[in-house]
Amino acid sequence: MKPGLACLVCAIGLAWSSPLRAQPGAPAATAPPRLELPYTQFTLPNGLTVILHEDHSVPIVTTNMYYHVGSAREKTGRTGFAHLFEHLMFMGSQHVKPGEFDDLLERTGGTNNGSTENDRTNYWMNVPSNALELALFLESDRMGYLLESMTPKTVDAQRDVVKNERRQSYENRPYGQAELALGEMLYPEGHPYHWPVIGYMPDLTAASYDDVVEFFKKYYAPGNASLVVAGDFDSSTAKRLVEKWFGDVKSGASVEPMTIPGVQLTGVTKKTMTDKVQLPRLYLAWLTPAHFAPGDAAMDMVADTLAGGKNSRLYKRLVYDMQIAQEVSAYQASQALSSYFLIQATPRPGHTAEELLKVIDEEIVKLQTATPSAHDVERSLNQIESSFYNRMERVGGFGGKADQLNAYFTATGDPDYFNEDLGRYRALSPSDIRAAAVKFLPKGARVELTVLPEGGK
Repeated sequence: MKPGLACLVCAIGLAWSSPLRAQPGAPAATAPPRLELPYTQFTLPNGLTVILHEDHSVPIVTTNMYYHVGSAREKTGRTGFAHLFEHLMFMGSQHVKPGEFDDLLERTGGTNNGSTENDRTNYWMNVPSNALELALFLESDRMGYLLESMTPKTVDAQRDVVKNERRQSYENRPYGQAELALGEMLYPEGHPYHWPVIGYMPDLTAASYDDVVEFFKKYYAPGNASLVVAGDFDSSTAKRLVEKWFGDVKSGASVEPMTIPGVQLTGVTKKTMTDKVQLPRLYLAWLTPAHFAPGDAAMDMVADTLAGGKNSRLYKRLVYDMQIAQEVSAYQASQALSSYFLIQATPRPGHTAEELLKVIDEEIVKLQTATPSAHDVERSLNQIESSFYNRMERVGGFGGKADQLNAYFTATGDPDYFNEDLGRYRALSPSDIRAAAVKFLPKGARVELTVLPEGGK
């Protein structure tokens, strides 16, 4: 986010659907209705992919730009560039003076933000319908003419801002160092997911102005980007405006695809660290299938079965029945190259991480040895369907329809992937959930990270 950082855990969305009535895995009496999200797609001569979706429910338009570059494209010794650029992209361009970007938007009642992840960088603007051209002008100017106004002084200033953000968000935030350690424990040195999105302090210090310019020229080009415009507009008019403002942006060099060897854990990696916290915290993590790969959707269901709400197995047993945990959560962190599954639990005062680990392992074994009931799986599926609905209630911002169209296009090449995405979950049976837990949650191949309060209390 601007100026912070967001991590997209699971990009899923749905326009609408009838309530689920059939048992998971059982053939439905009637096929669920297909989700229709009409859109127009075209590509400019410079390589920019443009996706238009009309929604006249409210007089608002959003622009959503994805650059298909994140921290995974960085090099060892030069980490943090993708996130640094998230900041630099708001600092003015050739035709927009420093400070004017936000000022021009705020005068129209508009809002904007951005986020950086391993696999992509995203910028969006929400504006009244009559300010669409302003949003397109601002977005195109920083794509085509950022370097004309960027100076070593600008880079140095934002470098210091990013360093301070790292201190606030990780180094000086309770349990923040654990988040940095998890990537390093899951992925070997040299793997593009090994380093944190925000980068390492020495790398941020060592980055030269020329390094930053080179990164921008290579990755911030129309051919490595996709733009979604969604909301209250006429598509023919929007297409003309997109062509007007983005047509003169130079195409740039093509970006080579990533070829990363597969990664796996061959044993248990343990680490204990101390922090300025009041309570210990336990992190258990496994490497799991990449986003949209077979098994990815099943692990979402495993996460919900174990810790998705107050009726889930781990929450009910640890927090309600035994009352030895403050909180427990689980999720499948879906990513393009490799995903990971994380269980996080915080013991109540007087209890230990070891107590929680014992119970968590017991519940995982139960899921691996006994097929969950159809009712339990239906509850998880309904939870996931609900998250689809909620994300479709707005056009813009993080997780809105424009963001989902762009996320689907980036991941699959198909912006209208809503039906296929939801279909992955509807196709799962209770035995599929058990099989995924057996295959992807082995006790002998995982990361075990424990954070203890300083002083050993």
